[in-house]
Amino acid sequence: MRAEDTIVAVVTPPGRGGVGIVRLSGPDALAMGQRLFSSPRTGFAGFKPYRLHHGTLLDATGRHLDDVLAAYMPGPGSYTGEDVVEFNCHGSPAILRALVGAALSLGARHAAPGEFTKRAFLAGRMDLSQAQAVAELVAADTLAGAGLALSRLEGLMARRVGELRSRLEGLRMSICLAVDFPEDEGECLDPPGFLAALAEVMDHMGLLIAAHGRARPFREGELAVLAGPVNAGKSSLMNALIGRERAIVCDVPGTTRDFLEEQLDLDGLPVRLVDTAGLRETDDPVEREGLSRCARLLSESRAVLLVVDGSKDFDPSELSGALSGDCSIASLDPARTLAVVNKCDLAPAGRDPAHVLAEAGFTVLRVSARTGHGLEELCRTLRARLLGADAALPESEPVPNDRECALLAQAREELSLLAADLEAGVPPDLLGVRLETACSHLASITGEITPDGVLNAVFDGFCIGK
Repeated sequence: MRAEDTIVAVVTPPGRGGVGIVRLSGPDALAMGQRLFSSPRTGFAGFKPYRLHHGTLLDATGRHLDDVLAAYMPGPGSYTGEDVVEFNCHGSPAILRALVGAALSLGARHAAPGEFTKRAFLAGRMDLSQAQAVAELVAADTLAGAGLALSRLEGLMARRVGELRSRLEGLRMSICLAVDFPEDEGECLDPPGFLAALAEVMDHMGLLIAAHGRARPFREGELAVLAGPVNAGKSSLMNALIGRERAIVCDVPGTTRDFLEEQLDLDGLPVRLVDTAGLRETDDPVEREGLSRCARLLSESRAVLLVVDGSKDFDPSELSGALSGDCSIASLDPARTLAVVNKCDLAPAGRDPAHVLAEAGFTVLRVSARTGHGLEELCRTLRARLLGADAALPESEPVPNDRECALLAQAREELSLLAADLEAGVPPDLLGVRLETACSHLASITGEITPDGVLNAVFDGFCIGK
């Protein structure tokens, strides 16, 4: 990446759409943009900053390509901190390719993944935590996940880290005074007060680390598996939960032979909902492979929805019957299994499976995939089971991502060792080394001290165009 280059990329998703946007950024963005644009207005004197201009898009030879809206944002007040021109075209891939090609012919080059945001970071338009939040906001599957990213994009993480560093810098000052005036060390470095201030900073770091743990399900999602005998209505239940006909529903046993996976939004919690093959003895090699995959998913899942047919007689011996391989209903962990008695709109033909499963220790829910009865309660119960005690996201604290959490943990460990060293009588100059290391870890969160390798790894994970 060279900052003197002018870069170009399509910034809207691949494929056809109503609108497609192409962005130019760099020292020649304005000149190139005006070469590619023709205004129908007489006396048009060029782009005015922060206004939409209607006109015709031209290629490098002057041929008309499209009817467009163009905007010019001069640096340093643009997203990248450089001169930026954006063209809002019709979303034809052919037009977008032609526009990028025209910009390339004028001397621009293709933007690398994340290069627009990296230029914004290098120009001081955002810190590294905010830059990562951009990618996380783009990738968010739910509003809760988007909210986590947005709080960091607005600078909340940087402010919290700045407050912690400010407190540590105050402690560094007392250590420096103790080193410079060893005869007054007792006055400069008060161990009880120093340790109390250190513990307060560590407590704040602990809150941030705990917030990361509580937010993990909202960022990464959880896995929930639909399992149970054939013809229990698993596929119908999946269709009812996601609100569309995704799985094939048929009275013929063994219709689902592989597993189907769909995304479910449970009040901000992204859930990978997997419908598996009906559990029964079979000689069909394809169905047996499906059952084998089901067993693996059952072992990996955070929650299991054990679906049984509430309209049929349920034999208690089925509790010990094999689900798949060595797995049986009785071997499922009740703490992560919800017994879902489907077809509750039909009268049971014999022993009610709800009573048998409740006596076996399972939480039992009655639903009807056909009528929708009980689905809302199932969703609420499943969400609570997946989140456990941490059902609420932190509201007052920013939520660090994996990289930031690791740096916070390293900084906290240094402070813990510093406290032990102080109590052991280690000289102040050596105490200062640990404190400086902790401050460096915090500075890495916002990118003030970050190796090039780390920066490249962060921005290489971005999509092209952001």
